[in-house]
Amino acid sequence: MTKRIVAYRRIKPHHLEALRRDFHVDHFAELDSADDPAFRQAMAEAHGLIGAGIGVTPALLDASPQLEAIATISVGYDNYPVEELTRRGILLCNTPDVLTETTADTGFLLIMAAARRAIELAELVKRGDWQASIDERHFGCDVHGKTLGMIGFGRIGAAVARRGALGFGMQVLYANASPKPALEAEFGAQRRELDELLAESDFVCVTVPLTAETEHLIGAHEFSQMKPSAIFVNIARGKVVDESALIAALEKGQIRAAGLDVFEQEPLSPESPLPHMTNVVALPHIGSATHETRDAMAQRAVDNITLALKGEHPVSLVNEAAWAKRRG
Repeated sequence: MTKRIVAYRRIKPHHLEALRRDFHVDHFAELDSADDPAFRQAMAEAHGLIGAGIGVTPALLDASPQLEAIATISVGYDNYPVEELTRRGILLCNTPDVLTETTADTGFLLIMAAARRAIELAELVKRGDWQASIDERHFGCDVHGKTLGMIGFGRIGAAVARRGALGFGMQVLYANASPKPALEAEFGAQRRELDELLAESDFVCVTVPLTAETEHLIGAHEFSQMKPSAIFVNIARGKVVDESALIAALEKGQIRAAGLDVFEQEPLSPESPLPHMTNVVALPHIGSATHETRDAMAQRAVDNITLALKGEHPVSLVNEAAWAKRRG
């Protein structure tokens, strides 16, 4: 029997062609909701699911009795009920590693753009308001030699910190992570408690995953601990930050500026003041959005789902317990 895969969104023709060599594939290129009737009908016979951006619920799993594996084209998996998948023996695969450097590039882009007020001043030029040499009203702040505080120090956090330490001579502090002796030795990173990191850092960059423990990890208290000259950057998930507290901190001058690639609501609500604030650089969640990286992410997902449905261990598996359950 040929196994069936449901693919949706971010799947290019060459990836679909690769999957179709081994499986029957139903592709939903413009899927808006997991409640789509045709999608539900396909899921009733699906052994695999590959894509990104649609939340998987226990109700969807109940409607997918043959499902063996899910390959998300993302490193984050907060849209998936991991414990429930594991209980059912369904493998969940993601795409770490392949987007690390690209996302770290985005993080440092936000650091630089916010520090040097690049977007604000580019708009000044576009409007035709550059009529004389700029003065102190338009000065930014230096990045080199400053202190960079990383909240989260996994692959992406370490890659951002490496850029700061080795490229810009920054002192790196890190919190919310277990000790990292190898990184401490590599570029002199120092571990701090969160409040200490916030008080000492000129730039604070968040890279933690979104979990029940990290939701609204950064709120009014945390912003009150930061320097008035500090710049805050978030390339993690929007819900890690209490957005109303961030807006208040920016409006009151508790912090200098913010660089944001993620938001509590995406796409960003038209009512949000954030994109209209001159001390905010707001990007539309472009962390991994390059041709090369998105293609590599999709290829990793294709490899994961192919291996999983052939009874082999995927390249990157989130819930090892589900693999043990299937094998046992």
